[in-house]
Amino acid sequence: MSLHLELHAAIAEHYAGALTAPLELRQDALLARLQNGVALEIRYAAADAYCLRWTWGDAELCIDTAPCHGELETAPNHFHDAGGALQPDPITRCGAPPWHNIRDLMDALLRSPLDPRPE
Repeated sequence: MSLHLELHAAIAEHYAGALTAPLELRQDALLARLQNGVALEIRYAAADAYCLRWTWGDAELCIDTAPCHGELETAPNHFHDAGGALQPDPITRCGAPPWHNIRDLMDALLRSPLDPRPE
């Protein structure tokens, strides 16, 4: 739980102007609501075990490290796009510091919720 508390503090400070409501700290997740309508659920167990799921309108997208997609180049981390297709993860690096992955994802989501590739 301390990882979520650390992420909560970092997100609240760094993205204060981009949030429409205070971050919600749940038992095993954080929920961030962004000005552009994105609702981001952050679940981090470790630097190599996470699920980052967001909605924007009716679209649901996700980056996670579930072990069931070993055929992808970026396994174990991968991206479920708005159409449900499985793609290589364009944002996170498995094993990178969680704050770096969250910051990179949130910056990308603020630019383009449906296409979170870096600039």
